[in-house]
Amino acid sequence: MRPEKSYLVKEASEYLSQSNYFFLTDYKGIDSVETNELRKRLSERGAEFHVIKNSSLNIAAKEKNLPDFSDYLVGHTAIVTGGDDVSGVAKTLTTFNKESKKVSVKAGSLDERVLSPEEVKILSNLPSLEILQSKLLSLLNTPATQVVSVLGTPARSLATVLQAKADKS
Repeated sequence: MRPEKSYLVKEASEYLSQSNYFFLTDYKGIDSVETNELRKRLSERGAEFHVIKNSSLNIAAKEKNLPDFSDYLVGHTAIVTGGDDVSGVAKTLTTFNKESKKVSVKAGSLDERVLSPEEVKILSNLPSLEILQSKLLSLLNTPATQVVSVLGTPARSLATVLQAKADKS
C-alpha cells in the first residue's frame, strides 16, 4: 500500500476509535460556511465532522472487524464521531439536515451495530444524556424521601397526641 493511502487508512481508523459510535453522512452541496457551522454545533457535543475517502474507511472498518458498510460508502462521505452523548449528536445532525436540507445521514454504528438512517432519526428523538441522568437521579432519590417521610410519621403522630392531651388539660 502506498504511504499516502496507508496514512488515510490510519486516519480513518483513528476516527473509528474515538467513540463507541459513528455516523456516515452525505455532505454533497455543503459550502465552507455551512461546514464550519456544523462543526461548531458538533463540537459543542464533543463530536467531530471529517470528510473521508470511502475506500480508506472501508479498509479501516474491516481492520477493526466492524460490520460491512460498503453499501453506504458511495458518493461524498463524511464521518461524525466523538463525544459521550450519542443521541445529542444524532439530534444535532438531524436538526442541521432539517434546516439546510444538506448532510443527510447514510448510516451509523453504535457499539458495532449498524444503524439505518431511520434508526438514527429515532436515536435523535431520545432525551439527552443530561436529562436521562437527572431522571435516574430523581428515581433513586424518591425512595429515600419516602423512607424519611414514613419514619417521621410516628413522631408527628405522637406529637399530635401529646399536644391534644396538653390542650385538654
